[in-house]
Amino acid sequence: QLQLVESGGGLVQPGGSLRLSCTASTTFDYYAIKWFRPPPGKEREGVSCISSNDRSTSYGDSVKGRFTISRDNAKNTVYLQMDSLKSEDTAVYYCAATDYSGRYCFTVEYDYFGQGTQVTVSS
Repeated sequence: QLQLVESGGGLVQPGGSLRLSCTASTTFDYYAIKWFRPPPGKEREGVSCISSNDRSTSYGDSVKGRFTISRDNAKNTVYLQMDSLKSEDTAVYYCAATDYSGRYCFTVEYDYFGQGTQVTVSS
């Protein structure tokens, strides 16, 4: 069974940057990957996703222009580069995977989830 491990979270000041990593336990070339976050007191929010084949990407409205998702299949890793961070980006960030090769990675259901990594944006 596919296992995912997130890393790279931490404390950063507003305007700063972090890069999160999501590493899979096995080859995940055929999996779409999505990052989620459940801000405190709010429902889970889709942050960004990347497809398995053409590497098309999608972003939530709140992070467009600030976050960039990418993948390195040779390392079984997906990255989320987060720039211009704001206090409202504070959350536990989870990555998830699903065996899906289409372009609509933001709306499909995801089957495998990691344990999450905490991101805190505060001065």
